Amino acid sequence: MTAPLVLLDAASLYFRSFFALPESMTAPDGTPVNAVRGFADTVARVLTDRRPARLVACLDADWRPEFRVRALPSYKAHRVAETTDTGADTEEVPDTLTPQVPIILELLEAVGIAVAEAEGYEADDVIGTLASRESERPVEVVTGDRDLFQLVRHDPSPVSVVYVGKGWARAEVMGPEEVATRYALPVENAGAAYADMAILRGDPSDGLPGVPGIGEKTAAKLITRFGSLEGLLSAARDADRDVPPKTRTRLAESADYLAAAPLVVRVATGAPVTGSADDRVPATPADPKRVAELVERYNLGGSVNRLLAALPG
Repeated sequence: MTAPLVLLDAASLYFRSFFALPESMTAPDGTPVNAVRGFADTVARVLTDRRPARLVACLDADWRPEFRVRALPSYKAHRVAETTDTGADTEEVPDTLTPQVPIILELLEAVGIAVAEAEGYEADDVIGTLASRESERPVEVVTGDRDLFQLVRHDPSPVSVVYVGKGWARAEVMGPEEVATRYALPVENAGAAYADMAILRGDPSDGLPGVPGIGEKTAAKLITRFGSLEGLLSAARDADRDVPPKTRTRLAESADYLAAAPLVVRVATGAPVTGSADDRVPATPADPKRVAELVERYNLGGSVNRLLAALPG
């Protein structure tokens, strides 16, 4: 049971591939395929370097879930390109990336790699749910998003994050010890403490204002001292001498944000995940003819060949 279950943060990976590789990589008809080729190469590296027994590409069914927007309207608001007639928000995505996503999904299906999503939830929630369900194999989350550091744990089976924010060649495997060391958080609850620190610190890239005047280092010290966000807020209400008066004032002034933010920042672990029934890494491609057709149609040659060569069969 040492071979891991690997959960891919698919959107994070194909966005990074898109920006890392030139758009001059095209299909014969001129369609850019830089994200497709980069994503295929990333999956090949995952298979080769991490040797998973099971692998799931986790997708966004809703990149800006309604329950999070209701709690905090600023959540990802700056990324909205337009609102459709149905009231759904469309994410601002490069025009040349959008047509590549269906190709990536078709390639995954043809190879036989499992995909999963959950209606009304983000890929982070799919990852959180699948990780929380696993009690036998170690879980590795491959992502370029630090938000998923909150999932690291030791028990009942270890969960770590393979962080590829600086590229695969500089990938970092972050478990509880690594997260605790980097952010000066308690190792025994490093994942939950990271989420609580992130709530206090905020994240402008996600529209999270945080608590003004409390940066990352101060947030980490407060969470470490009081064990959790709830413990800190309780101590502040009780005028605990270990909570400086200025900090108590800042927390009180941000009470509405602090009441809403946990629902937004903390990854859901009970999302209604649906997807491929069999998440075992295929020994050989599920549909070799279809794979060959995709390679020819979209000029995917070397990248897909590397992916197929990485399959255990």
